Amino acid sequence: MTGFRRGARLGVDVGQARVGVAKCDPDGLLATPVETVPRDDHAVARVASLGEEHSVLEILVGLPLNLKGEDTASTMDARDFAAAVAAASGIPVRLVDERLSTVSAHAALRQSGRSQRSSRTIVDQVAAVVLLQQALDVEKSTGRPAGTPISQEPA
Repeated sequence: MTGFRRGARLGVDVGQARVGVAKCDPDGLLATPVETVPRDDHAVARVASLGEEHSVLEILVGLPLNLKGEDTASTMDARDFAAAVAAASGIPVRLVDERLSTVSAHAALRQSGRSQRSSRTIVDQVAAVVLLQQALDVEKSTGRPAGTPISQEPA
């Protein structure tokens, strides 16, 4: 067991309209929201620049699988986005299973008294926090990084 690798990380929840971004401290104690990036031609560059601004060890991109662990319609989109971020930033990118992160985010926001409508602008950030925190917890409990690294070769 190699233990936890020290260093800040970004968590990224890729959606059709928005990309939620979260970060953690170098000790991986707490994942916190950073921003919601509009899903447009500048989204990849913005996520890459956030990785550079926060001097992250790696970027963890949520991989939306179905409950059986199979690819969904959004899986290839997330893989493509992750590859583009890796190529644009030069920062290692890992794909992590994000099953239920958006569901968990909506539940947490509901419990805090926010309606679905008032949560729309931050739910992507909260989903990114959930997936990042899960990945940190996996690494701390197993001593191995969560998810799978993606190649930084240009597509």
